[in-house]
Amino acid sequence: MARLNRTGYGRGAVLLLTGMYFLVPIACAVSFSVGIGGPRQSVGFDAYTGIFDADGFTSSLTLTLKLATATIALVLGLLVPALVTARLAAPRLRALVEIVCMLPLVVPAVALVAGISTVLRWGPDHFAGTPLFPAMVALQAPQFPLVLVLAYTLMALPLAYRTLDTGLSAVDLRVLVEAARSCGASWPRTLAHVVLPNLRAALLNTAFLTLALVLGEYTVAAVLGYQPFAVWIVAISGSQAQMSVAVSMVGLLGTWILLLAISATGRTRRPKETS
Repeated sequence: MARLNRTGYGRGAVLLLTGMYFLVPIACAVSFSVGIGGPRQSVGFDAYTGIFDADGFTSSLTLTLKLATATIALVLGLLVPALVTARLAAPRLRALVEIVCMLPLVVPAVALVAGISTVLRWGPDHFAGTPLFPAMVALQAPQFPLVLVLAYTLMALPLAYRTLDTGLSAVDLRVLVEAARSCGASWPRTLAHVVLPNLRAALLNTAFLTLALVLGEYTVAAVLGYQPFAVWIVAISGSQAQMSVAVSMVGLLGTWILLLAISATGRTRRPKETS
């Protein structure tokens, strides 16, 4: 009994320390954003009520959401067919696909953006007057920089691969596909109506992780000279520190809500027992 009590106290201490590790910084950030504890500051919620009227908020958030949508679509469009094909038709290629997807883990974001910026400077001079020149210009369009989508896709590959691979391991993919094919379903129909519904949780988790990466990525966008949401938060921190913290807290709360919604959506409902 004494040993059980000691074990219970140890678990409680670990949970308490973990909660303090996460909650104390958040509490300090919230108190700063409302003006508590700051010299010559009045307590209020002006930093929160003025978020939507702040200069650049709507444009930066809209750009980030567009980039996130395109990145999620590209990541899923590349990985889902590749992983399904590797499991069904070429099992020996699974190791190669895993190595390729894990390579971005060993390449720092600074090194990645240095290579991208070098190519972007080199391209217009060498492709001027060729059909590739408009493509180089389109990659850097300020309204929707495709170069950021490509960079974010590379950075999201390790997380997306591991999530999708775990989801595929949880289902008997070969049996599902063979059953669908024996019923006369085409490959696109099999993928859309048989494989993807069984990967709902993995697809939602992949989309969430990719969205979180795009929302929080700063280095690549800042070095290339674009201003999505994360760069905008840092840009206003010098002149409106309270608002930058308030925006970060709202973004954190929205991320938690989205994560809970994805968890609830991806949870498989058990059928009710019939008497």
